[in-house]
Amino acid sequence: MTRIALGLSYDGSAWQGWQTQPHGITVQDCLEAALGQFAGTGTPIPTICAGRTDTGVHAAMQVVHLDTTLNRRDESWVRGVNAFLPPSVAVLWAQTVPETFHARFSARARTYHYLLWRGRVRPPLWAGRAGWCFQPLDLDAMRAGAAQLLGEHDFSSFRSSQCQAKHPVRTMTRLDISEHGQFVVFTLQANAFLHHMVRNLIGALLQVGQGRESVEWMGQLLAARDRRRGAPTFMADGLYLSAVDYSDEFALPGLDGSDAILGHFSTQ
Repeated sequence: MTRIALGLSYDGSAWQGWQTQPHGITVQDCLEAALGQFAGTGTPIPTICAGRTDTGVHAAMQVVHLDTTLNRRDESWVRGVNAFLPPSVAVLWAQTVPETFHARFSARARTYHYLLWRGRVRPPLWAGRAGWCFQPLDLDAMRAGAAQLLGEHDFSSFRSSQCQAKHPVRTMTRLDISEHGQFVVFTLQANAFLHHMVRNLIGALLQVGQGRESVEWMGQLLAARDRRRGAPTFMADGLYLSAVDYSDEFALPGLDGSDAILGHFSTQ
């Protein structure tokens, strides 16, 4: 049995999230069916991912692993599986890895980006690919609020009631907010994220940015450990899983897909 790691990118607009569902309209269902077609069995091949994304959430770099008896070159996995995938999903790279590698448990950190368009009118060219806020935002206040979330904390106030994680403690190592023309870009990195955690954080920071809550409210909300006191979950449209960090011992290629998201802003 051989273990293969795959790097994936997908537009989540048409999919009901990553995790397999009876209706079959998920990225995992699509990928596993394509793997079965590539293997010639017609039977879906199970996979495990680095982080399950929600309905409408995109990935510039998702990492999965699978176990197989099929003997193919790494590049054959890329070209072969892509032949059976729709335009919205693609395998970027494949690599044979040791049995000790696990896409989820070997990951040391995940990075997400959120793209937010500021403007009086919603941006039709970014429909499904960026969030939208028409109110003015105080970014300095939002940055001050974001700073209170760094470090190891109980993030229960930002956790979905449907979250299946065993505990709510996570370590946030980065939460940056930058301006690029009409866009505000949020960059969040943590050892792991809870269900809806990023979207709930964005929703709370926007409350601060719009002056509806004080900067201190972010710390108070964090300390409360009560989701009922938080802001509404913000739209999924602008959320991208952009990077997954693993130990150098696995020598995986292309683990940071940030350029695919932020390249649009490189000349601004």
